Amino acid sequence: MAVKKQFASFQELLSGSDVPVLVDFYATWCGPCQMIAPTLEQVGLQLKGKLQVVKIDTDKYPQIASEHHIEALPTLILFKDGKAVERIEGVVSDKQLMERLKPLL
Repeated sequence: MAVKKQFASFQELLSGSDVPVLVDFYATWCGPCQMIAPTLEQVGLQLKGKLQVVKIDTDKYPQIASEHHIEALPTLILFKDGKAVERIEGVVSDKQLMERLKPLL
């Protein structure tokens, strides 16, 4: 399940997590972002305890988006130990997402 959290810094969020963090960079006006939301819910439930799903609204956090060179929405980035290890741009199915994430967890 994607959580809305308040955090002092993005780095704090990443380093404070004891499981890899999948960050969904999205915007409220982005159609494909809405399409991938149920997929993220599904994957979040299937990988409960092994993965944390976090959504970042690029309109609210443009600096984080630019730091991570977000050019397409949605962009998913998997962070492990605070470092980006996988990047997925565009809409993917839950099966495709699981195939990309599982080996990295």
